Amino acid sequence: MKVGAAIAEIMKREGVDILAAYPVNHLIEHAAAIDIRPIIVRQERIGLHMADAISRITSGAKLGAFCMQHGPGTENAYGGIAQAYSESIPILVVPGGYPRRTAQVGANYYATREMRGITKSAESITTPAEVVNIMRRAFSHMRNGRGGPALVEVPQDLWNEEIPEPLNYKPVVATRCGPDPDAVKDAAKLLAKAKRPVIYAGQGVHWARAWPALRKLAEHLAAPVVTSLEGKSAFPEDHPLSLGSGGVAVPKTVRHFLDNADVILGIGCSFTETSFGVPMPKGKIMIHATLDPNHINKDIYADAGLIGDAGLTLDALIEAVKSHVKSKRDGKAVAAEIAEMRKAWLSEWLPKLTSKETPLSPYRVLWDLFHTVDVKNTIITHDAGSPRDQLSPFWQSTEPLTYIGWGKTTQLGYGLGLAMGAKLAAPDKLCINVWGDAAIGFTGMDFETAVRERIPILSILLNNFSMAIELPIMPISTKKYRSTDISGDYAAMARAFGGYGERVTDPADIVPAIKRGIASTKEGKPALLEFITQKETAISKYLPQA
Repeated sequence: MKVGAAIAEIMKREGVDILAAYPVNHLIEHAAAIDIRPIIVRQERIGLHMADAISRITSGAKLGAFCMQHGPGTENAYGGIAQAYSESIPILVVPGGYPRRTAQVGANYYATREMRGITKSAESITTPAEVVNIMRRAFSHMRNGRGGPALVEVPQDLWNEEIPEPLNYKPVVATRCGPDPDAVKDAAKLLAKAKRPVIYAGQGVHWARAWPALRKLAEHLAAPVVTSLEGKSAFPEDHPLSLGSGGVAVPKTVRHFLDNADVILGIGCSFTETSFGVPMPKGKIMIHATLDPNHINKDIYADAGLIGDAGLTLDALIEAVKSHVKSKRDGKAVAAEIAEMRKAWLSEWLPKLTSKETPLSPYRVLWDLFHTVDVKNTIITHDAGSPRDQLSPFWQSTEPLTYIGWGKTTQLGYGLGLAMGAKLAAPDKLCINVWGDAAIGFTGMDFETAVRERIPILSILLNNFSMAIELPIMPISTKKYRSTDISGDYAAMARAFGGYGERVTDPADIVPAIKRGIASTKEGKPALLEFITQKETAISKYLPQA
């Protein structure tokens, strides 16, 4: 068996059935030969983003994989790998490599060395005898502990070397660890004594598929729940105890309850200090439950630290809390406080959410989108900047893994590949990406990939012909040189690629256009709806402040 065939066979035994790729990488042919479907993208980042979403939407049950050419292909892939690393997403990355004798010579891009800082593991295969060991380690890194990309570089002169048969490889064991029982008791005491506890849930709840346990703990304590952007949809946002999700833009409920909490339990989160996450208030009792011990006390002081899988941690906490709080607390007063605040907050926003102005309010577009689709059977993701901040506070996710939130780094164009990967992982769902006219400039060509590869997603484009967020900080360059201007007829581009494309300028046409776009996806054709919107230059102006 040749090295390339062995790698493909190992991937298949580990459950990989889709390989996003950009040629030339010989793994593509070996994978196709054993019915692993290759998806050929237009640029490397999109392939990595697709692999990213496959891992997310299946909670790692199926791992996304991507391969690319040595040299320039690997260099182009750096941003996508870095994005997955920042979001702790397990994906297998198999770059081609320069021949072994020149791999580390001169200016050759040696991925194993250069990408160690943005991968959980990075190894180069230097002899056929080590293929099984290296691939076993890669999959074990992805299936155990905090997620992250695992890179296996294959030198160009190694693909056709022989490995003895039969191939001695068994799928790796996935393990879970639970928290220290004494730490659980300490945390349970703090939660039981709390007068205004708040639970902050991150994407670790998704990876553990611990959604029922999170709900059970919240209801037992009558504790309101806020999720991080990455954790959004881990708790049903139509639940009376839901506060919504945190990010740059947050519902008023989030800021109010966090600021007035006495104890905050962070579960399945890193509490990483970032410009794109909700800041934690000072002076609170903090309980930090995370899989990665390196995150304890990293950005906040932890009064109690619980290391382990979010599901095992929640199960342990529930039992420990019950020894102090024998029966469910009455959550009616908390729910009423949440409902009253949400009602007042939405009333402030309704003029924008229902605006009849032209150019269109982007909030009106997203509000109508939410009220038109079947939310429970929709997976949606945002792009960086305005689309993220305009979507996340108002989109109510009610089912797990129906919102792909992100933001620790904010590469433009990420959302398109995420929607495509989500559609591959969940073909029965309507999969939507919301992006702006800046983001489409980074990855828009891969809408053609969606058409060619028969991945019928719905793209919602908010086009204001401008990098609007930058307007207040680039007044001179804008006035003198139009530096923030962007132009394009993107609906026409979608049609030219063979997809469905429609430009919308009238508020009355928003819902009918969305329905036509959905109909196109049901017929197997990707749709791009281009809404001509206002220049929203100061999002924070409209956000409730702490």
